[in-house]
Order: sequence, then structure tokens, then C-alpha cells
Amino acid sequence: MIKTVKASHIYLPRKGVDMSKYAVIACDQYTSNLEYWDSLKAYIGDEVSTFHMIYPEAYLETTDGDSYIKGINENIHKYLKNNDLVDIGESIILVERVTSYGVKRLGLVISIDLEDYSYIKGNKAKIKASEATIVERIPPRLKIRKDAPIELPHVLVLFDDKDKTIVEPLYEARESLEKVYDFELNKNGGHIRGYKIKDNDEVIRKFDELYRKNNNGLLFIVGDGNHSLATAKVHWDLIKENLTNEERENHPARYALVEANNLYDDGINFEPIHRVLFNVNDDFEKELNKITDGEFVSFTYSKLNGKKPLKMNKNAPLAYKTIQTFLDEYMSSHKEVKIDFIHDEDELISVSDKNPHSLAIAMPALTKDDLFDYIASDLVLPRKSFSMGHASEKRYYLEAKKIIK
Repeated sequence: MIKTVKASHIYLPRKGVDMSKYAVIACDQYTSNLEYWDSLKAYIGDEVSTFHMIYPEAYLETTDGDSYIKGINENIHKYLKNNDLVDIGESIILVERVTSYGVKRLGLVISIDLEDYSYIKGNKAKIKASEATIVERIPPRLKIRKDAPIELPHVLVLFDDKDKTIVEPLYEARESLEKVYDFELNKNGGHIRGYKIKDNDEVIRKFDELYRKNNNGLLFIVGDGNHSLATAKVHWDLIKENLTNEERENHPARYALVEANNLYDDGINFEPIHRVLFNVNDDFEKELNKITDGEFVSFTYSKLNGKKPLKMNKNAPLAYKTIQTFLDEYMSSHKEVKIDFIHDEDELISVSDKNPHSLAIAMPALTKDDLFDYIASDLVLPRKSFSMGHASEKRYYLEAKKIIK
């Protein structure tokens, strides 16, 4: 049986912790919206919260990195020492998330073997990145992870289970399971419930069956959190250099905690990831229009000129490849131009309105069709090609796992 999936000791907050303040959204959301994070910070205050254990990317340019990371680790050690985080044993957690849009998404919080994962194009692996990984983005994340005693996952991985053989039967039997949390998420995140699975081995066996049935060499592809999982991989590769073969077998850093979702879950919807470019002039838009043409009509937006039509290839992966290649080349010769990736159209317009010398580019949505075949054929999507839901539907930090002995 494959060892790619594992049940690990999971830590949850002790009874009495305000769960609506404990769980916060992934650190890479609302990166150009300081107001979101400042209001969240004010709401939480000094209470026990994952907010105090992560580094919101919106703060990267406004805070001293070394000092902030030191504070994160101090908070984690304090929570562990004070038993604010409690080990609920080797666990797989069934997650039911109902978003503020009324969408229900089911998942399983599991540990995956980083020895079976690769983000490098051409490497054969049971777990692969869906999008191009920018290796320059790993070192800052590695700096946070290298001294952290625990990890908090916002990584979502997808598995190809069209017949719905794993998560869905567990959900149907959820009343027989121990409920480990049930609460309303802050900041319009919806509602979340978690159930502790009784038979971890049976879940692992079903993943093994699915892997053999699909017979394409893939068990999971990364849906969200590509760079976070890549960082976990680099961290593990550095650690294992100083371990014996026996020590490597069960070292906690070898396994990354993720939420696994069935690609065919009714609640899995791919939303586009839009682009906004800062410090651009009129020439930029002219150059952009020269390289775009197709049957799909999207738009660009600026506060000065409003919306303008932009024709793209109706094949979404090709549209992303064309535009992102152009943006990367343009920014390499125009160092003053910066980019951000925005998950909602309303947020895209709002960010552009606040930045007069900016241009927003609305991107198309991918479909589920042939996604696994695309990745299995050793292709990767351009970075930031799709998002699993709107920004407020992203994973909230909740479960934790130790990554040190």
C-alpha cells in the first residue's frame, strides 16, 4: 500500500478558545488590502489565534521581517507551553466548509509524504504542482518555517475521484463521528465543521485504490498553496541531509499537513486570478493589446479610462501563458513596474481605483476538464492561473502539526 497518505498527530486549540478569533484566512490573501488585515488584527487583539502564528504577506513591506518571524515563533512556543494547543492524537479530519456564497466544500485533512512530491518540471511524482513554481519565492517562506515547531496548512490538494468513493461516504456517515469543531469563520468566511475519522487506515487504503485505478502516476495535484508546499519540500530536503535512513522514515518534517479535496466535489469551483500592474504608463496597455487576440473577450481597467475590452485565447491555459509571459518579459526591462494577483473582480477594481498609475487585467476561469491529464503529461500551468473559489472561500488556518522532533 502506498505511503503517500498518513495520519499525523493534529493539534487544535483548547476548549475555551474563541474559535472565530482563532482561525484566520491564508496569509497570501488580500495582499494589497492592509485594511482587511488591520481590522482582523484589531478584532483578535491578544487572544489565542493563528493570526499570531503566521506572517500576512500584506505586512511584508511594512514590518521588520526578522522581528516579525521571531514574534511568530515566540507565540507558537508560548501556546504549546501553556497548552493552548492540544494534541488530539493521530487523526484524519473530515472538513465541511459552507462559504458565505452558500457553497459547500468537503475535504480531508491528511499528511502527505514530501518524498512523493515534486514541483520541478520533468520529475515524476505522485504529487505535483499544478502551476509553475517561482523558486525565488521559497527563501522568504523558508526563513519562517526553518525555526517553527509547528506548521499550519493552507495548502489544498486535489484528487481525481469522479465516482466519489472516499470523502462522500464519510460525509454521509458524519453523525457517527466525533465533531471536533463547529463555528462561524470571521470576515465573511462562512461556517466550518470538522469530524475526526474513526478508521484512518481505511481512508489510506481507499486512496491507494484510487491511485491504482487512475493509473496515471498521479495521486494529488496542488490546487492552492503551491509555494507553501514547495517550501515544506525544501525544508525537508535540508533536514534529511543530517539524518540516518531510519531517522528519515518518520521524521515529522517529512510530512506536510494539507486539506485534500475531490476535484469533482460540487463545491470545487475554479475562479480566475486577475492581474494588476502598478507604475505603468500608456505604452504598457498598447504593448499588451499587441500580443492578445482571440474569441474570449475580457477587459482591462484603470480609474482614468474605466473598462476596455481585451481579446484573449478561449483556451484558458494558453491565455494565461501568453499574458504572463508578456508580463514577465515587460517587468524584466521595466523594474519600476510591480504586479499583484487578485482573486475577485470587485477587489480588482477596488485595488486599481486606489492606485492611479495602475492597470487591471481581468483573466478567464479554467475548467476541470482534463486537468489531471494536463499535469500528468508533464505540463504546468503558468503561475497564478486559477483559484479554488473567491478570496473569502480560501482555507483558514485551523489544524496544526509538529514539524520538529
